[in-house]
Amino acid sequence: MKGTKLSIWSSVIIAFAALLIFASLFFPWWRMEFWAPQYPEGLNIIVYPDKLEGEIDNINSLNHYIGMKNFSEENFPELNYLPYLIGGLAVLVLLAAIVRKKGYLFTIIGLFTVGGVLGVWDLRRWLKDFGTNLDPMAPIDMDPFVPPILGENIVANFTTYSSLQTGSFLVVAAFILLLIPIWKDRRR
Repeated sequence: MKGTKLSIWSSVIIAFAALLIFASLFFPWWRMEFWAPQYPEGLNIIVYPDKLEGEIDNINSLNHYIGMKNFSEENFPELNYLPYLIGGLAVLVLLAAIVRKKGYLFTIIGLFTVGGVLGVWDLRRWLKDFGTNLDPMAPIDMDPFVPPILGENIVANFTTYSSLQTGSFLVVAAFILLLIPIWKDRRR
């Protein structure tokens, strides 16, 4: 099986997956929106592989009252190297299109899976850290909480919605595309 060659069409699909992974670098991957009566237009944090956008200063001002540390690019060292990891994955996937060996593709799918699991774990770790390590001297005393990676959460009078964004969808689509040649060429 390790020496089995993938078809040309499979190679094209894999190359397209590499393109999607590379394109994901230019789109947001995750977003958290904050809604409250005093902010009917909402506030948000938008996470790209290399930066944070949104109303970060407003959110940090509000988080001060509950003792949450500030959101900033400096607090997330992953933003310094994540673009290189994603770019490297895109290159490895493109090599799979060139090499056209099932064994190599299986290895890439394994790396992709491990990377995805580590990424979700890291996001969850940060959400837990920010929501549970509250300053006990904060003006408002509140119970620790862990915002969800996906879905709704209520903290005081704020309702938050967390969701995946375009970059994440591109990466998920790329992963699915990598599975197609394994299934399509299963009898070769």
